[in-house]
Amino acid sequence: MTAAMSLTERQKRWRQSNLLTPTKMALAHHVLNEIRTGREVMDALRHHPLEAGGYLTKAALVTAYHQMVETGRIAPEPALLERIRMKPVRTLSGVTTVTVLTKPYPCPGKCIFCPTDVRMPKSYLPDEPGAMRALEHDFDPYTQVEARLRALANLGHPTDKVELLILGGTWSSYKRDYQEWFVRRCFEAMNAAPLVSPHFAEQNGGTEGGEVANLIEAHSINETSPHRNVGLVIETRPDEITPDEIRWLRRLGVTKVQMGAQSFDDHILTINKRGHDVECTRQATALLRAAGFKIVLHWMPNLLGATPQSDREDFARMWRDFCPDEIKIYPNQLLANAELYEYWQRGEFKPYTTQELVELIADLKPTIPRYCRVNRVIRDIPSTNVVEGNRRTSLRQDVHAEMKRRGARCECVRCREVRGGVVDSGTLRLEDLVYAAGRAEEHFLSFVTPDDRLAGFVRLSLPSRDSPDTGLAELKHAALIRELHVYGQSLAVGAEKTGAAQHVGLGTRLLERAEITARERGFSRLAVISAVGTRQYYLERGFERGEYYLCKKI
Repeated sequence: MTAAMSLTERQKRWRQSNLLTPTKMALAHHVLNEIRTGREVMDALRHHPLEAGGYLTKAALVTAYHQMVETGRIAPEPALLERIRMKPVRTLSGVTTVTVLTKPYPCPGKCIFCPTDVRMPKSYLPDEPGAMRALEHDFDPYTQVEARLRALANLGHPTDKVELLILGGTWSSYKRDYQEWFVRRCFEAMNAAPLVSPHFAEQNGGTEGGEVANLIEAHSINETSPHRNVGLVIETRPDEITPDEIRWLRRLGVTKVQMGAQSFDDHILTINKRGHDVECTRQATALLRAAGFKIVLHWMPNLLGATPQSDREDFARMWRDFCPDEIKIYPNQLLANAELYEYWQRGEFKPYTTQELVELIADLKPTIPRYCRVNRVIRDIPSTNVVEGNRRTSLRQDVHAEMKRRGARCECVRCREVRGGVVDSGTLRLEDLVYAAGRAEEHFLSFVTPDDRLAGFVRLSLPSRDSPDTGLAELKHAALIRELHVYGQSLAVGAEKTGAAQHVGLGTRLLERAEITARERGFSRLAVISAVGTRQYYLERGFERGEYYLCKKI
């Protein structure tokens, strides 16, 4: 309750600081006009302090911008909005991520490193940023999504392409009627427009949304809604992945699965009471790959029994057969409400220091294959919860600083994204990185700039006769498009931006290349694990609806 109350108080203060009185609004208009004539944003803000102290926020500028546009004082200026937007990096990967949490619920795992708090789903703490938002909304899926979309839009971010990330421990352990209800309510929130202003709602064709009859109807509406779901992510355990579970996940619209591998050493998994072995993780990743899912693995250095050297060896095992598309590095953190705390009290466990972690991850990052994206290198757990060991949540920046000092470079997807850079399609080169994983032949087809920045890619998976049987008839003898992604600032549907990677036809060209590659390898059909909101994109390019996938003869 304390965390929820403190969150509410912080939000009240934030809202008050951003409440635009007539005086503040007039000042915001003046500052915006200076920015429009070329003045730097922060310079303009600092040049006009508030009478009561402090300065206008970027959120206040965005609010003033929308008011000026809707009242006709200025014409829409996307370039201006881009300059005043808060944290543009949030949408520079091409999509806007919205994170929600499921309600507290028992987890089948007994991991000694996992914190327990009765107010939260297993492994989450009530003062983590995303968890705080969920607690404030009493874990209601609709209001979590609606509030997050509204907040992002108020800060100037486009919200028409949404990757929905559902967290909360082991998704598969929740009852299926709750899962379906939760996903449906998330879609209903995406199908309704966050009302930033009448102008914004009119631009996006948005109206207030309500409950629909079923999940299929919610999916159908979302195909053309103002906020299309371009990816649906859940997290679960490797021992929960079966052909039946895969069929269910596709029914919900899931396209990406996060799994806690944690380690690729059976002894480490056993003494940390993980509850599954390495072979279970291997089978789960192979089955997910055969069904076309994007695969995210969590890996934890500094588990009980590990050393920095054994962690280096363990990390190398990840790329021998598991080959995830994305990883989250979650260094084990000693928390008072985890069983591991008792081991520490007995002197049986010692956390790595910050310097040990920085050196370890700086050693590992340059070894990550070019087809993989590193989403995180530390969990966003407030330092006040950490008993001993690293308390820095800026570990990624520390690692990059150490790599720069060494002259080392990480070539993962995240480190090579073009982000906001201008793309000259005539200078791009096509790369085809081929590797074996989960008894399939993987092709990471990508367009790369002359300075080795990643403009877009497609993940093409070619199953073999030894690939796991998913039980899904429409995937028989089909090559699989597991992901198609083109980078650049997320733009409104139909919008254009000179040089933006998303608007120079790279997606279509990558699909054509994937078709050629699959046909050359003897495949006559291509299936894509489309998110609900990207179905229209593929239908316009010759794919046809199947039961769980979109398919095309090639």
